[in-house]
Amino acid sequence: MTTSTTDTAPDAAAATQASIDAEIAGIREEYDAAGREETRPRLDYPPYRSSLLRHPTKDLHHADPEGVELVAPVFGHRDVGTTEADLTIQHGGDPVGERMVVTGRVLDADGRPVRHQLVEVWQANAAGRYIHQRDQHPAPVDPHFTGVGRCLTDAEGTYRFTTVKPGPYPWKNHRNAWRPAHIHFSLFGTEFTQRMITQMYFPGDPLFALDPIYQAIVDPRARERLVAAYDHDVTQHEWATGYRWDIVLTGTHRTPMEAEQ
Repeated sequence: MTTSTTDTAPDAAAATQASIDAEIAGIREEYDAAGREETRPRLDYPPYRSSLLRHPTKDLHHADPEGVELVAPVFGHRDVGTTEADLTIQHGGDPVGERMVVTGRVLDADGRPVRHQLVEVWQANAAGRYIHQRDQHPAPVDPHFTGVGRCLTDAEGTYRFTTVKPGPYPWKNHRNAWRPAHIHFSLFGTEFTQRMITQMYFPGDPLFALDPIYQAIVDPRARERLVAAYDHDVTQHEWATGYRWDIVLTGTHRTPMEAEQ
């Protein structure tokens, strides 16, 4: 008996994983042949279907930085509470999933700590579900986990979050497309216009090679800078696993950031 694989869902993307893989491989071959280094995500990366109409095609409109500051949100260091860095205690119960500590340092190109930096994170729950209305992934919502937190780096540039490991989730870029588990990071710098956003991944994820967002950073060494390292010294006895991930803001070893649009 033959089993039909026809997808009748109206929003299902037509491209197969095999065709996406072939496009990624072709771009990789072109990059290797070009012999030049790229450390930023490509804005125009055809396998990343859902970004094709979102990246800029014209020169950016330059705004007056001082004018932007008049209407942009502001925060003071006293506005950030110490418990906001623990995503597992914010809602009156224990969230489901692998409890873990994620820590690291925010550094400049010379290895100097970036002190008192506002670091924000957001992520899916352990089942791969975000808390917002557009997330239609039929995975359970965890009433004890919203997946958002923030903290300030200390005098050594160190940040630290307690959370649960996010699950992978489908995202309809193509048929059977799944995102590797990841945590979004935002760093605000000293002004609102300096905000930078990136994603942290977990070592050994089998979805890396299949994911057009991760592969949009075509240089393999730059991609590796987005992957945290398991650290047994950060792991806590009978409580949480530990991961370490440093963020470098400038220089040749900078962490790849999502481009401003």
